[in-house]
Amino acid sequence: MIVSPSLLSANFADLKGEMDWFNRSTADWLHLDIMDGVFVPNISFGFPVLKHVAKLCKKPLDVHLMIVQPEKFVQEVKELGAYIMNVHYEACTHLHRVIGQIHEAGMKAGVTLNPATPVSVLQDIIKDVDLVLLMGVNPGFGGQKFIPHTTEKVKELRKLIDETGSKALIEIDGGVNQETGKLLKEAGADVLVAGNYIFKAPNPSDACALLSAL
Repeated sequence: MIVSPSLLSANFADLKGEMDWFNRSTADWLHLDIMDGVFVPNISFGFPVLKHVAKLCKKPLDVHLMIVQPEKFVQEVKELGAYIMNVHYEACTHLHRVIGQIHEAGMKAGVTLNPATPVSVLQDIIKDVDLVLLMGVNPGFGGQKFIPHTTEKVKELRKLIDETGSKALIEIDGGVNQETGKLLKEAGADVLVAGNYIFKAPNPSDACALLSAL
């Protein structure tokens, strides 16, 4: 299982310390949630903080933009050295164009669906994306309870990917822990994003390892 700890739950008073254990852990990617207070009811961190984190992080950056008009920031995300730039279906009027811009910038392209957005909207774009992120909670805040129906959406998405021959990975963000992670893997998930479960654990590296071993 690919594990992508969410920086949103980290101790921002000691980012160097957080990155030290993270770089030594079994985690595969670092998940970065950028919020604008418009698309979601919260503000997280901006590019000055992310540039600092990018210098400390030795693993691929999994950048998730929970913002309106994410296409305006393709260059900034690229300059971070991001591996993946992930945008919300609900925030992109011209999603196919945005996916193309991300690819042209040399990054993997991901698309995210909110809990109330059906998987079927991806029918015409699924073969063009490298990853689909399904939100297991309503975006904007960490520590929320997992929405059980998410596992059914994972199964539906896995079926769509298999039927179309898409190479897209399935990523889940929100309410992920060892218990829900097991259910999500069985449903067909490839990547688990976890914030509080990892960063608030007595031993974050052990929490990473437990998810990696699923």
